[in-house]
Amino acid sequence: MPERPRQGLRPAFRRWRARRPFWGGLLLALGGGEILLTEKASLKVVMHIGMQGLAGYLLPTLMVILGLLILFNPSQRLFYSITGVLLALGTWLTSNLGGFFIGLLLGVTGSCLAFGWLPDQEPRVSRRRRRRAARAAEQRLGEGAGDLA
Repeated sequence: MPERPRQGLRPAFRRWRARRPFWGGLLLALGGGEILLTEKASLKVVMHIGMQGLAGYLLPTLMVILGLLILFNPSQRLFYSITGVLLALGTWLTSNLGGFFIGLLLGVTGSCLAFGWLPDQEPRVSRRRRRRAARAAEQRLGEGAGDLA
């Protein structure tokens, strides 16, 4: 088997990231982490501890776990993202209004991104390249029409 030239970490990470809903999983995990950090805030800042205290720690911990599962097991992203959005909305009641809205919004946004991600999608073509291709096609048509006349 011929040896391929060793590539850097950055291209390898880009290939890994392109095969999964990276930003969705990352935002969901960050939202859960932010909510966990607000649980440790001083009593002057904390609005309410939540129902029985345990759910205030359980829901954001599960959000972090689901975010990591989306990153490392993208084939089950639909289940993880639906569960993640429900947990993020549940933190509204259990964890300082969802980590003062920031963790709640991060979790819901990340879950929606993961839910909407489509595997094996062709890479997007920039607007500049589409315009360039359209101009080239117009020029070819114009040259073809001049030959017919």
